[in-house]
Amino acid sequence: MNCIKVLLGLVLVAVIVGMIVMYTGVINVAATNPHNPITAMVLSTTMDNSVRAHAKGISVPALEDEQMVMEGFSHYREMCVECHLAPGIGSSEIRKGLLPTPPKLQEAVEEWQPAELFWIIKNGVKMTGMPAWGPTHSDEKIWAIVAFLEKLPDMSADQYREMDKTVGQADDDEDADHHHGGGQDHADEPDPDQQH
Repeated sequence: MNCIKVLLGLVLVAVIVGMIVMYTGVINVAATNPHNPITAMVLSTTMDNSVRAHAKGISVPALEDEQMVMEGFSHYREMCVECHLAPGIGSSEIRKGLLPTPPKLQEAVEEWQPAELFWIIKNGVKMTGMPAWGPTHSDEKIWAIVAFLEKLPDMSADQYREMDKTVGQADDDEDADHHHGGGQDHADEPDPDQQH
């Protein structure tokens, strides 16, 4: 009976301390104030295990198709490079201001299985700045990003620049065809979230 009272007392103390922490602002939540090592370890371990648990059972498609890799590169260039960098790209203004600092995917991608990368890209990660791309991108587009990521660890800066040049030329050609064809540019489409 005394043990139960002690446990209840400890729980009550923990709740009171938690409330004090929440309402006094004693914890500095600024992104310029790094986590202490224990907090960083707890958050990192929790994230790693959560991703691995939730990615179980995801069926991985074939990821070797060159067109798929190029499509993934195009999305990576538009959505990911500012935070996760790329061969020949050493830093960015956005990356410098994020806490935790996003991993350099050329170095970190091999720590994850393709299904886990897919899950992270689709669902995002809370309180890291990693957005969920699932609401705006189909599974096929997300798998294309994974296909590109699988090539990233062995890619040189020259190879990355060559892909950038190839995709940039294709984008320019597509824009030219689009404008000459008189179609509506996607940027002109109304935002469904702003419609009343």
